[in-house]
Amino acid sequence: MATETIPTTYDPLRVEQRWYQTWLQRGYFHAPVDPQRRPFVIMMPLPNITGDLHIGHALNNTLQDVLIRWRRMQGRNAMWMPGTDHASIGTHVVIERELAKEGKTRFDLGREAFLEFTWRWKERYGGIIYGQLKRMGVSCDWDRVTFTMDPGYSNAVIEAFLRLYQRGYIYYGKRMINWCPHDLTSVSDLEVDYEQVPSTLYHVRYPGADGSEGIVIATQRPETILADVAVAVHPDDQRYRHLVGRQVVVPIVERIVPVIADARVDPEFGTGAVKITPGHDPLDNEIGAHHGLPSPVVLDEHGRMTTDTGPYAGMDRFAAREAVTEELRGRGLVLREEPYTTSVAVCERCQTVLEPYITDQWFVRMHELAEPAIRVVRQGKVRFHPERWTKVYLDWMENIRDWNISRRLWWGHQIPVWHCRACGEAVAARERPERCPRCGGGALEQEEQILDTWFSSGLWPFATLGWPAETPDLGYFYPGDVLVTDRGIIFLWVARMLMFGLEFRGEVPFTDVYIHPTVLTLEGKRMSKSLGTGIDPMVVIDQRGYGADALRFALVMRCSQHQQDLRFGEKMLEDVRNFNNKIWNIARFVRLNLEGFAPTGDGGAPAQADLGGIDRWILSRYARTAQEVTADLEAFEFDKAARRLHDFLWATYADWYVELAKVDLYRQPTPERRRQVQWTLWTVLEGAMRLLHPIMPHITEEVWQLLPHEGESIMISPWPEVPAEWVDEEAERTADRLIAVIRAIRSLRVDMGVAAGAAVAPVLRPADGDTRAQLEALGPYITALARASQLTLHLPDAVPPDRAAAAAVDGVEVFLPIGEAEVDAIRRRLTQELERVRGELARVDGRLASEDFLTRAPAEVVETERRRQDDLARRRDTLTRYLRALA
Repeated sequence: MATETIPTTYDPLRVEQRWYQTWLQRGYFHAPVDPQRRPFVIMMPLPNITGDLHIGHALNNTLQDVLIRWRRMQGRNAMWMPGTDHASIGTHVVIERELAKEGKTRFDLGREAFLEFTWRWKERYGGIIYGQLKRMGVSCDWDRVTFTMDPGYSNAVIEAFLRLYQRGYIYYGKRMINWCPHDLTSVSDLEVDYEQVPSTLYHVRYPGADGSEGIVIATQRPETILADVAVAVHPDDQRYRHLVGRQVVVPIVERIVPVIADARVDPEFGTGAVKITPGHDPLDNEIGAHHGLPSPVVLDEHGRMTTDTGPYAGMDRFAAREAVTEELRGRGLVLREEPYTTSVAVCERCQTVLEPYITDQWFVRMHELAEPAIRVVRQGKVRFHPERWTKVYLDWMENIRDWNISRRLWWGHQIPVWHCRACGEAVAARERPERCPRCGGGALEQEEQILDTWFSSGLWPFATLGWPAETPDLGYFYPGDVLVTDRGIIFLWVARMLMFGLEFRGEVPFTDVYIHPTVLTLEGKRMSKSLGTGIDPMVVIDQRGYGADALRFALVMRCSQHQQDLRFGEKMLEDVRNFNNKIWNIARFVRLNLEGFAPTGDGGAPAQADLGGIDRWILSRYARTAQEVTADLEAFEFDKAARRLHDFLWATYADWYVELAKVDLYRQPTPERRRQVQWTLWTVLEGAMRLLHPIMPHITEEVWQLLPHEGESIMISPWPEVPAEWVDEEAERTADRLIAVIRAIRSLRVDMGVAAGAAVAPVLRPADGDTRAQLEALGPYITALARASQLTLHLPDAVPPDRAAAAAVDGVEVFLPIGEAEVDAIRRRLTQELERVRGELARVDGRLASEDFLTRAPAEVVETERRRQDDLARRRDTLTRYLRALA
C-alpha cells in the first residue's frame, strides 16, 4: 500500500470482513492430519441450532480463538472443531411456538410430520449462528462443521447406547423425575431453574381415626392431599410422640393413614407435622419407600387431576389447589393460612413449573463411569482453571446419581430399543429385529422416547472424528487439549465428556478445562434481551460500528480467573475503539517514516551495542512483554495478556518511544542513526502486532500488511521469540530516569499553571557526576518532550534556584523557577487547591473512620476509598511543599 493511500482513520467495518474472507479463501483455518506436526485441538461448546450469538457466546468463542490462533502461530497444527447441537427441548419450545401461531400443536401434526417440519426449520435457520461466529473473526475449521444429528454422528450415538446397554450400565425403571407438563418430558436436575415465589402455607387438620382431634399438618399443595398415605413427624418432637403409631383420616378422600416418625422431617417447618405424598414429592418418595408405603398419583402428565379424583378430574393443578382448599375451608379443617415464600422448580426452557412425577424412564448407572473421571482429575491429568472448580467438580461427581437419559420428545436420537408386543421383551439393537429373541414374535416397535441431548453431546470430542471407526482423524486429533466453557455446564457436559472419553477411548478428551466468567451488566445484573439488559454482539459490531476486534479485546481484558462474573458495558467498547485508533495512528507514523528502509538492507539488523539507549530500552521492554504474554496465555490469564499489550503499545511504545524517536528523526540524524530508529520502530511494532493478533486479528493483519514483512499473512507468521540478550536492565534504568524527569517537569508545569504551549526553563540537580553525564546525553529528549526553551544542569553540590517549584525523582532534583511577577497568583491558586484537597481528605477520613461504613460497604468500595485517601494525602503534601518554596 502506498503511503499516500493509508486512510487517516481506522474503519473496522472496511477491514474486518475483507480479511476474514481472505483467510477463509486461503484455507488457513483447516487442519489436515499431519504426522510431522504436533496437533492442538479444541472442541467448540455446541451452540444450539435455535440460538443467536449472545454475549456469552462472544466471550467463549473469543477465548477459544485466542488459544487457537496463538498455538497456530507457535507451529502447532491447530484444529478447532465447530458444530451445533440439535437441542431437543430447546428446539421443541421454538418449533411449538411457531406451530402455536397457526393454532396447532405437535400432536396435531404427528411425529413424522413434526420431524419433517423441524428439519426444514433447521435447514433455514439452524446455521444463523455460524455466520455470526464468522463475523466475530473465529478461526475454527469450517470444513469440519458437524451437527449432532448428522448420519455419522447419529451412528456414534447409537453405538454408545448399545455398548453401555450391553455392559449393564443402562436400565429401564420407574422412578421419580422432574416432569414438564408443557413439554411433556422429563427434565434433568441440571436443567432446572429455581424461582422464589409467593405462596400460602395451609394448616389443615387431619381428624383422628378414633374420633379424636387428630393432628394438624402444614402444606403448600392442598391439591395433592388426595394422594396422601401417611402423616410424618420427627421422632424427637415431644409434641407428637403420643400420636406416632396411631391413625388419622385424610380429608375429602377419607383415607385412614398412619402417623409415622422419620428423622428427615423438619420439626421447625409449619406445625412440625407433614403429610406424606410419595407420588408427588421427592423427599416424601424417599420416606414412603423407607416405610413401605404406596405411591398413588393424582396428577397426569399434563399437570391435570386424574380421572379417579372425582369432582376434580381434569382440573388444572392450580385450579384444583383452590377448589380443594375451598372444600377444606367449608369443612372447617383449615385452621390457618399464612403467606409463605417458596422456591419452585421451573423448566429452564419454557419456565413451566415442574412436577415431581413417577414414570418409566431409561437411566445410566453412573457410579462405575464416574470413578475413572474422578481419578484423572485427582491425579492432575485433567486440570481446571481456575483451580477452585476442581472441588466443585469432585463434590458433584462423588455424590453423583443415576442419569435419566430418556425424554418424551420427538426431535432427537430415538432410543435404539425394540419392545415386543407379545411378551414385553425389550431388545437393544441398531436395526429392528425380525423376531423377538424371547418369544419369537414378529411385532416389535421401537421405543418412542429419545435420548437426552447431553447424552449425544457427551460424545462430541470423538464422535466428530469418525468414531466408532478408527479413522486417521480420530487417531491424530484425539485426545484434544483444551475445553473452554461456562460454569453452568460443568456437570451437564464437561463431566459427561470425561466419563464417555474414558469409557469409549480409554483417554481423557482434554487436559485443561478453562471456566470463564459469566457476563453481567455493569450493575451486576444478568444479561437478558427480554429484560432490556442484554448487549447484542452483532448490533455493537456492525450497527454501532465498533467492530469485532473491539468487542473481543474488551471481553478478554476483563476475563479474570479471580472473578466468577465479568461486568460489561458499552463504555468498554468505546475505550477499545480509542485503542484501535491509537494503534492505527502509530502504524501510520511508523509506515510514513520507513521511507528507504528494508529490514534486510544495509547489513540487516544493527548490532544491539550500536543502538541508541532508547532503542535498547524499548527492545528490552518488548522482550519482557513477549515473554510475559506467552506465560500469561500458558496460564490462561487472558486478561493479564491483554492488559500487558494495551499498556505496552499505548503507554510505553506510543506515548514514549515514538515521541522520543521523533526527536531523533526530526533533527537530521546521520543515515546510521536514522536506520537504527527505523529498524527499532519496525521491529517492535511488527512483533507487537503478532503478540496482539490472537486477540485482535483483523487490525493486526491490516497493520502488519502496511509494514515490511515476510510471508503472506500475520495469521500464519511465527509467534515472537525474542533473543535473551534483548533484555537490558541498564537501558531500562536509564530510560526510567529520563521518563521520570520529563514527567516531573510536566507535572510542575501543570501545578504552576504554565500554559500548554509556553516554554519553561527547568533546572536539574543530579545526585552525582555519573547521573549528570547521563542527563547531559539525554538533554535533547528532555528539552523536546518537556517543552523547555533551555535546560540547565547543575553540579551535585550547586545551590538550588530561589523561588522554584521542586520535585525529586530517581536521584535528580527538578526545579522550575518562578518569576517574581507570577508568585502571588500561583500562591493564591495553590492555596485554594490545598483547601479543596484538605476538605475532600477530611470527608474521606471521616468515611473510613466509620465502623458502619467499613462493615456495610462492599470491600472494593472500601479499597477505592483507601486509595483515594492515599492520593489526596500525597497531593496535600505536594501542594504544601510548593507553597513553602514560594514563601
